[in-house]
Amino acid sequence: MKLFQVRKGQFVFYENELHKVYSVKPMFKKSVHMYRLKDMKQVLTTAKDINFYRPKHNDTFIFYGKRYTIDQYAKPKAGDYILIVKPTPDFLDHYSLNEIEKVERVEDGNVITTRDNGVKHSEYVVMVPGKAEASQEIAYFDKSLVPEEKQLQDESISYLAENDDALQPAVGDIYLDIHNNTRAMIVAMTDDEIVFGHGVRVHVAELLDETRYELVYQFEDH
Repeated sequence: MKLFQVRKGQFVFYENELHKVYSVKPMFKKSVHMYRLKDMKQVLTTAKDINFYRPKHNDTFIFYGKRYTIDQYAKPKAGDYILIVKPTPDFLDHYSLNEIEKVERVEDGNVITTRDNGVKHSEYVVMVPGKAEASQEIAYFDKSLVPEEKQLQDESISYLAENDDALQPAVGDIYLDIHNNTRAMIVAMTDDEIVFGHGVRVHVAELLDETRYELVYQFEDH
C-alpha cells in the first residue's frame, strides 16, 4: 500500500525488507528517513519508493539480528520486549508509534519499561522471541526473493557485530538521552543490551536511533 502521508514510527517495506520511519523532513528531496529493522541501517528515500505496513498479531520479523513474533494475547514479564502499537503517552512519558521497549516490571497488566515509561496494557503487544507456528513473515515483502543463506545471516547478532564496527557502542562511550536531556556512560554490555552508569538498560538498537540518543564521547579503544 502506497503512502501519501508518511509519519514517524510507521513500518514500511523498502527494497523487499522491513523498515521503520524515524523522521519525515519535507524540505529534503529524500524526505523519508528510516532504518532497517534487522540491523538498524539508516536509509533516506521518498514516499513513492515505500509500501506501508501495519503490524498485527502473529506477524514475525527480525529486530537487530533476532527474530520475534507479535503476540497480542501474551502476558508480559520483566525482560520481555514490547511493541507500542497504540501510543497514548502521559505527559512525563516519552514514546511514540511502534517503539520497541524492554519491560522492567509489570503492574496490573501495565508495564514500566527500562526507560521509565509507563505503558498501558491497551497500548502494546508483546514481542515473543522466535517464530511462532503459522506466523506471518514480515521481515521481507517477498521471502522467496531472499536466499536461505541470507535469511540465516539476517538472524545472527554475531554477524552484525562482525560486519558493522562503526555501529558498535563500547564501554566508556557517553551518550545524551535526548528525551531526558541527561548524559550517561556505558558501563557494561551484552550482545544486544547496554547498561548505563545510572542503571538504565536499553537495547543496542535504541542507541542507533538518532531521535533518542546522541553520541557525545567515543572511548578511543574501540
